[in-house]
Amino acid sequence: MQKLLMPGLLLTVIVAAALLAPVLPLPDPVRQDVGARLAGPSLAHWAGQDEYGRDVLARLVWGARVSLSVAFAASFLAAIAGMFLGVLGGYFRGLVELATVRAAEVVLCFPPLLLALLVVTLLGPGADTLIFCLAILFAPGFARVAYAETLATRNLDYVTAQTSLGTPTVRILMRTLLPNIAAPLIVQFSLTIAAALLLESGLSFLGLGVVPPAPSWGLMIRSARATMEQAPLLLVWPCLALSGTVLILNLLCDRLRDVLDPRGSRARPGFLRTLAALPSKRATSMPTASGLLSVRGLTLEAPGPHGPIPVVRGVEFDVAPGETVAIVGESGSGKTLTGLAIMGLLPPAISVVSGEIVLSSRSGQQLDILRLREREIRALRGGDIAMVFQDPSSSLNPLHRTGSPIAESLRAHGNPGHRVTELLRRVGLPDPSRAARAYPHELSGGQRQRVMIATAIANHPRLLVADEPTTALDVTVQAQILDLLSDLKRSDQGMGMIFVSHNLAVVSEIADRVVVMYAGQVVEQGPAAEVFAHPHHPYTAALIASTPEDDIDRLATIAGAVPQPWALPQGCSFAPRCGHATPGCESQAPELFRHGERRAARCLRWREFA
Repeated sequence: MQKLLMPGLLLTVIVAAALLAPVLPLPDPVRQDVGARLAGPSLAHWAGQDEYGRDVLARLVWGARVSLSVAFAASFLAAIAGMFLGVLGGYFRGLVELATVRAAEVVLCFPPLLLALLVVTLLGPGADTLIFCLAILFAPGFARVAYAETLATRNLDYVTAQTSLGTPTVRILMRTLLPNIAAPLIVQFSLTIAAALLLESGLSFLGLGVVPPAPSWGLMIRSARATMEQAPLLLVWPCLALSGTVLILNLLCDRLRDVLDPRGSRARPGFLRTLAALPSKRATSMPTASGLLSVRGLTLEAPGPHGPIPVVRGVEFDVAPGETVAIVGESGSGKTLTGLAIMGLLPPAISVVSGEIVLSSRSGQQLDILRLREREIRALRGGDIAMVFQDPSSSLNPLHRTGSPIAESLRAHGNPGHRVTELLRRVGLPDPSRAARAYPHELSGGQRQRVMIATAIANHPRLLVADEPTTALDVTVQAQILDLLSDLKRSDQGMGMIFVSHNLAVVSEIADRVVVMYAGQVVEQGPAAEVFAHPHHPYTAALIASTPEDDIDRLATIAGAVPQPWALPQGCSFAPRCGHATPGCESQAPELFRHGERRAARCLRWREFA
């Protein structure tokens, strides 16, 4: 919110001066003193006097009152009308869309100034006419924004759930849709005020706006034009006031966009400077692997109604060159957030409390990803580190051919873009030339995932993060993608891989080492074969027992659910679901006990399991 402080404070001063104009110790803005016409600044008249001897400062303040009132009123009416039309058209579609959004867009066919001149000429000049005219001009902009946001929101699960419960349509529109589309409308509102201020001044300059002798910045500029050679300051003051206010409004709009949608790169440096000032909270360290990635004490928080909520707590593990490390656990265990932190792609709401993620880059440097600036980590993405996401359908732009992201990734790192076909052939697409020209909807799910893998490996990354890359695919295609990833790792001996999954059967086929996570913590890690054969934590044992097999009659389950981050138990997080828990487990939080060369378990009774 500090971003809004400076433009918000400046705008508050301007608006306060305009609102308090009647009580401020200023001369009457319309009182004339012809004997002192065009007089310069003085102690009695700080900004001088105009061609009729009227006080310029008083007219500037009162002019702000008139100009801002017209701009705010017109923008507010345009926002209400446009939002109403856009939401109705986006939600009901069909004829309603035609009668609302498409009808409003007819206004956009006419040049704004020409349409304003027509309306003002028909209705006569005046502040009320000006407000009505500007509201008509700017309402279609709000309608289009509201329409686009409503289209993107209307089919989401929470809206469908409200509909399935029989919630009245008006309540869905007012309580569910509008709060979720408010952010872009607020930004549009601040933009519209600036545009309305300029257009009001332009119409007043042409004599079609505010009627004299009422002060207006546009009228002041018009009057000063005739005397600009004798008194140039008369033209400077209203121009400065108008341009300065518009600049402040645009700056406020820019900052509002960053605050309401803080995914831009400008949000990152300040956040990282805050992170750099925090002390590092390290958990018990495992031996450092030779070379590629080292995660130490990674702790992440999300905002909650009663303060920050820990979602990842003290995670640490290593990845060696050519090694595949699988991160497994139930939904809500923090495994995907850990992968996103490694890529520097954490959601805006997630903050890093402590820890480090050190990558050995291609140049030999040891880089802490959490403390890199956005441009520095952008240079790593797609080059030193790359990611394959869970759902290829949502990862590919439906408007671009599938070869476009691969070529873009190549060019971003200085490699020739003509290798697209070669890469698609490498990931096993039978007709790579046709696949490169196809749109995502023309390919199957498995083919789309192969395109995503080709994009990720285009620049020979040192580390590949695969976030459940087989979850959205059927069993047959899952096996093909696993074989492909294994073949790629074998062909590039130095590439390490982090494989995020909840499917132990899949993990057992591809992983060299396993990191088991529960409730945001690492509860066990070690070589995959040893962990699956002899688990040292009850949660790992329960996961293995619940994996479907052909020779069992009854599938084991884990009672209960992963605790919510805001309701973590006092002791061991798994104690409420554990069949081996003791009173000590419920009161004492276990550390990550290290035993053997590369084994660790977060359990007070690990020796019994070992």
